[in-house]
Amino acid sequence: MISAIPLMILPLALYNLAMLGVFGSGGIDVLDHQLLSFSMLSGAVWALSVSDVLILLSLAILFFEILKATINGSGSLINHMLSMLVFIAFLVEFLLVRGAATQTFFILMTIAFIDVVGGFTVSIRSAGRDVSIGL
Repeated sequence: MISAIPLMILPLALYNLAMLGVFGSGGIDVLDHQLLSFSMLSGAVWALSVSDVLILLSLAILFFEILKATINGSGSLINHMLSMLVFIAFLVEFLLVRGAATQTFFILMTIAFIDVVGGFTVSIRSAGRDVSIGL
């Protein structure tokens, strides 16, 4: 039953913890902190910030959520409903909380939306293949 818990709650929780100042006294300014940078052969400098890592983590979580959607089990419907609630939490927070009105949070919300739509789509497609008609 623990597999029914949507993993997209992790980026939501991490962003909210950053917004509350748990990772530093700057609040969401900690997301702009540059973790590392590389000089490219072209002369450009490629930098990776905390918000970039959060987005990359969310994309990896999206991959595992889509994989979970291919499994038709007793917890899949609960997972889809909870994923919808996580997306609704993203949307409400984006609209009502000043610290959530950022590009990073919008991208995270979009990833949560793709998780919901992709999960339902994959489940419907795989359920259609499971139906066998005895001829």
